[in-house]
Amino acid sequence: MSFKFKSLDRFVSGTVGQPGEREFFIQARQHSRLVTVAVEKLQVAALAERLEIVIRDLRRNDFSLRLSKLPTDDAPLDTPIESEFEVGAISLAWDEVGSKMSIELFEIAAQNEESENSLKVSLSLDQCNAFVTRSKALVNAGRPPCPFCGISIDPQGHLCPRSNGYRR
Repeated sequence: MSFKFKSLDRFVSGTVGQPGEREFFIQARQHSRLVTVAVEKLQVAALAERLEIVIRDLRRNDFSLRLSKLPTDDAPLDTPIESEFEVGAISLAWDEVGSKMSIELFEIAAQNEESENSLKVSLSLDQCNAFVTRSKALVNAGRPPCPFCGISIDPQGHLCPRSNGYRR
């Protein structure tokens, strides 16, 4: 299935579960139509980082592009949270004519199969910026990294390989 949205009421990343056991999702909603896809934490971080770079470059090259601050969306994900598919690849494209960012999320395909599931959305720069802000906060809200090895520290600590296995 291919899900396409030309305009959206909401495009957000969110999680379910406790830090260390969180599942990450991206949701697109237009009126009563809701699509949820499962993603990895690193995919959310990479998408937010790339969007931030593209927004900065676009504004640097075209001074007429302005960002309006949209209201902060700290609401939880819309229910029901039922993933349509798990994202494997992400593509971005800037539409100069419509001044919209096109984001397409593709399903993970098995080795000998071709994936047919995708989610394609068109976002304004304001919506992209709001997605970046929320996603960066979401990614940073997880477990803190160990200052020695960089591995995430569980509430009860972890066995740090850089300190010869002593608990940190």
